[in-house]
Amino acid sequence: MGMRVVTCRQLLTVAFLPLSLLLNVVVPALSFQDAQHITAILGESVVFNCNVDFPEDHPVPYVLQWEKKVGGTGEDIPVYIWYENYPTHAAEEYKGRVSGVNPESSYGQASLNLTNIRETDQGWYECKVVFLNRAPNQNKNGTWFHLDVHAPPRFSVTPEDVIYVNLGDAIILNCQAEGTPAPEILWYRDANPVDISATIGIFNDGTELRISNIRHEDIGDYTCIARNGEGQISHTARVIIAGGAVIMVPPTNQTKLEGERVEFTCEAKAMPGNVTVRWFREGAPVQEALEKRVDIRRDGSLIVNPVSADDSGLYLCEVTNGIGEPQSASAYLSVEYPAKVTFTPTVQYLPFRLGGVVQCYIKANPPLQYVTWTKERRLLEPYQTKDIVIMNNGSLLFTRVNENHGGRYSCTPYNAQGTQGSSGPMEVLVRKPPFFTIEPEALYQRKMGDTVEMPCEAQEAEDTQKPKITWHRRDGSPLPKGRVHIAGGNITIENLRRTDFGYYQCVASNEVATIVTTTQLVVEGTQPHAPYNLSGNASEFAVTLTWLPGYSGGPDYKQDYTIWYREANVANWSQIPVTPPGSTQVTINHLTPGTKYEFQVIGKNALGDGMLSKVIEVRTLGSKPAGKQPDVVRPPPNPSEKSEKDFEHSPDDAAGGPAPGGDRRDRRRSGRNRSVPKPKDVIDFSVVVFPTDSAGLPAIPPILRPRGPKPGPPRNLTVTEYPNGFLISWQAPVEKANLVQYYTIKYRTDAQWKTLNKQQIRSEETSFLVKNLVGGRTYHFRVLANSVSSYEASDEVKFPVPARVKHKAITAGVVGGILFFIVAIILSVCAVKICNKRKRRKQEKAYNMVACRITDSRNGGQPPGVSQVPLKKRKKETDKAEYQV
Repeated sequence: MGMRVVTCRQLLTVAFLPLSLLLNVVVPALSFQDAQHITAILGESVVFNCNVDFPEDHPVPYVLQWEKKVGGTGEDIPVYIWYENYPTHAAEEYKGRVSGVNPESSYGQASLNLTNIRETDQGWYECKVVFLNRAPNQNKNGTWFHLDVHAPPRFSVTPEDVIYVNLGDAIILNCQAEGTPAPEILWYRDANPVDISATIGIFNDGTELRISNIRHEDIGDYTCIARNGEGQISHTARVIIAGGAVIMVPPTNQTKLEGERVEFTCEAKAMPGNVTVRWFREGAPVQEALEKRVDIRRDGSLIVNPVSADDSGLYLCEVTNGIGEPQSASAYLSVEYPAKVTFTPTVQYLPFRLGGVVQCYIKANPPLQYVTWTKERRLLEPYQTKDIVIMNNGSLLFTRVNENHGGRYSCTPYNAQGTQGSSGPMEVLVRKPPFFTIEPEALYQRKMGDTVEMPCEAQEAEDTQKPKITWHRRDGSPLPKGRVHIAGGNITIENLRRTDFGYYQCVASNEVATIVTTTQLVVEGTQPHAPYNLSGNASEFAVTLTWLPGYSGGPDYKQDYTIWYREANVANWSQIPVTPPGSTQVTINHLTPGTKYEFQVIGKNALGDGMLSKVIEVRTLGSKPAGKQPDVVRPPPNPSEKSEKDFEHSPDDAAGGPAPGGDRRDRRRSGRNRSVPKPKDVIDFSVVVFPTDSAGLPAIPPILRPRGPKPGPPRNLTVTEYPNGFLISWQAPVEKANLVQYYTIKYRTDAQWKTLNKQQIRSEETSFLVKNLVGGRTYHFRVLANSVSSYEASDEVKFPVPARVKHKAITAGVVGGILFFIVAIILSVCAVKICNKRKRRKQEKAYNMVACRITDSRNGGQPPGVSQVPLKKRKKETDKAEYQV
C-alpha cells in the first residue's frame, strides 16, 4: 500500500502541534487489496495483527493510528492513536476495549487488541504507521482488516404466551429475531412443523404465522424457532379457546421439616378471568384435612403453616371459571421428622416353641435407620442373643420362643432426623398357641358336580382366647360365591367345577398365634389345566420350549399339547402339535433370526381343550435379514430318497467339525445353487443350512447360512494334570457370548490340526477331560467358540506331557503282567491237584476190581465174561497202584 509521508519542513511545523493534528498530515491511499478477514463472536476478543517495517530495519520514531471506515459515508473514525510517551487516544465507543499488544508477544508491534466485541464493531479497519523521518515518496506501513461479528439470535418481537380465541377467528403470530448472520425463522405446532393449508400460512420471510377461520384442530402450542450458525432460540405461544381456565404455573414437589412453612403455587389464566382455585389433599379438601393451618391466596397459591408429620401426601389444585372442564395439577409434599413411636400396646404375646414377633409401631421420614431395644430397663443386644433378630421395620423376631423371652420391653427408633423418644413399657407374655383338634385330609378327590366337605377344628391353650377359624385359597383367589357354606370350622363346596381345583387353608388364630393347615382339592373329569413355567431357549433359527404340565383332568385322562406361536405384533397365531404326544419339550424350527416371537401352550384330553398357559416372548439370536434374499432351490420332501451323487457335501468349517444345524447329511446343498451370486461381506449364499426339527428331519424351507456374526474368542485356556487324566478348561467369551452354540477343541503335535472331542461340547460347559495323551510329547491346544454360522478361536496353548506318564503306563503293564503270571501259576497248581485227585480215585477203583478177581481165581471161581489175566502182570499193575497211592 502507498501512503503520504511528511517532509522535514512539515515535521518542524507539526512538532508543536497536538498529536491529533499531527496525524492529519498523512493522507493514506485507500486500498483493500490483500486485506485480512477476521470473524469473531459477540462478546469475544480479537487481535488485529499489524507489523511495523522500519526503514532499512532500523527502529525510528513512528506514530500508530487505527481507523475504522464508516459504511455509507466513507468517513474514517480514529479508533486508537499511539505515539511514544504521549497519552494514547481511543474513540468514545472503544474506550476500555482497545489496547496495544504486549511488545514481547508474537504479534506485530502495531497490532490492536479489541475486547468485548459488539455488533457495531463490524466493518473495515486500517492500520497506519507513520515514520516521522521518512521520505515523502516512500510507501507507508500498515494493512486493511475486515471484522465480521457473529451473534446468536435474539427475539425482538414475540407473540403472547397465551392467546385466547373463538372458533372462526383469525390471528397473526408475529415472531422477529436479530442476529448475525440473519437468523432463519421456523414454526412448529405441538413439536411438529406447521402444515401450510388454505387457512394456515407463513408470510414476511417467516416472521408471521397467520391462521384464518380457527377450528378445533388449530388449537395448540405454536413454537417460533430462530436459528443461525451461532445457535437457536424458541418461544411458544399457547392458542386456546376463550373461556376455559389454564394453569400457567403449576405446583412443584417440596420437602419440608415438621413445623416449617410450605407454599404451593397454582397460577391460572382464563377468559373471562374470574378463576376459582380449589385445593385437595389425597382427594379431600384441604380445609377439612388441615383445618386452620391452611390459607388459599387470591393468586391461587396454598400455604400450610406449620406442617405436621401427617401432612405428607399429594396436593392437587383445580382451576375453573365456570366454562368447560376444570384443569388440575398436583405436587407431592414430603414432611420430614424424627422417628417416633405411634402406638404402644400394653401387652404382647409370644407363642411357646414357635416363632413370634414383638412389634414396635414406628413412623419415620426419612426412613427408619435402626431401633434399640431394652428388656427390664437393660439394653438388649439381639445380635448377641440366640433366637432373636431385629427385623427391617424395627420389630423383634423370636425364631423359637421359650419361657425366658417374657418380660417388659421398650423400643427407641432412629432416622436421619433423630428420634422423638422411646415407647412405653410393653409386657410380653409367653403362652401356648392354639392347636388343631380336627384337620382336613391331605387330599380330596371329587368328580365334576360333586360336593366336598372339609372339616377343621382348633382348641385354645390355657389362659388364652378361643381361636377364630377361617378358610382361604392358598393362591389368594376368592372362594366361590353361592356354592360355599362354612359352619363352625367345616367348609362345604357344592357343585364342584374345574376352577375349584387347588389348595385350601384352614386358619386358626387368637391373640397368641395363627396356625394354618393345608389340604388339596382335586376335581376330576375336567379338561386339562393350564401348563405353567413355560420358558424358551433361542438360537438363530429355532426356539426350544419347555414347560410343566397342568393337571390332566384325572388319572383316566392323558393330555397332549399344542404350541401356539406368532411373530410379535402379528395378528394370527400358528399352531404346532407336540410330538411325541405328552412331551413337555419341543423345538420350533425355521424361524427368522433377530425376531421377537410369542409362545403359549395348551393341553388337550378326551374331554376337550384345556386352558392356555401364559404368553412368553422370545427373540431369536442374530440379525434380521435385510431386503429380499435370493431364491434357493429347495430339497425334495424326503431327502433320503435322493442318491448321494445328487448332492454335494458342504465342506467342514474351519473348526474341523460338522457345520451347525445338523450332521453331514443335513448339510447337503443342491448343485444348481453354485451359480448364486455372493454379495461381498454380507451373506454367503453358497451354503444352504437345513435345520432339523424335533424328529431329526430337515426343516423346510432351507435357511441361508450367513457368514456372521461371530462370537468372541474363548479366554484363559489352561491344561491341568489330574490323577485320571488332563483337564482342559477355559472361560466363555466376553463379547457376544450369547451366540455360542457349542465348543470344539483342536490339538496338534505336528503341523496338522485335529479335533479332540468326538461330540459337540455344550455352550454352558467350559471344561473337557482327556485321558489318552502320550507321555513325552508336546501338544498344542486351542478352543473354538462356534455360532450357528461362524466361529472364533482362543489363543494357542502349548502343553508338554511329562515323560513319567509313559513310565506309569509301562509300570502298570509290568505289574499287571506279574499279577497275571502269579494267577496263572495258582490256577495251574489247582488244576494239577484236581487232575491227580481224579486219577487217584480212578486207579483205586481199578485196584479194587483187580483184587476181587485175584481172590476169586484163588478160590477156583471166575466171574462170567471175565478172561483170565496172568498173575505176574496183575502183580505189576498192583504194585504200581499201591505206589501211586
